[in-house]
Amino acid sequence: MKNLGNLMKQAQAMQSKMQEFQENLKHERITGTAGAGLVEVTLDGKGEMKALKIDPSLLDGEDPTMLEDLLLAAHNDALRRKEEYVAEKMREMTGGIELPGGMQFPF
Repeated sequence: MKNLGNLMKQAQAMQSKMQEFQENLKHERITGTAGAGLVEVTLDGKGEMKALKIDPSLLDGEDPTMLEDLLLAAHNDALRRKEEYVAEKMREMTGGIELPGGMQFPF
């Protein structure tokens, strides 16, 4: 039973770390780019857009489709980077323990 007690303490410590991490995610900033940096989208760790930068040269064009495509690409790049960041932090906190298929903790 002593091992069970230690396991419970470790689980509580991990849960505390996860809660702290989840709270701190809103302060993280992850930037994605497109068009060789002509468009930048910055998300927080929760995935909310916090900043958008568009090079002025893109605003003079007559074809809004290119700007729309670059905005989508920059957002998707930022989202991918955010997911990679969260996954890496989760691996660090769990010591590399893989969760059973389909489980995502804590998100």
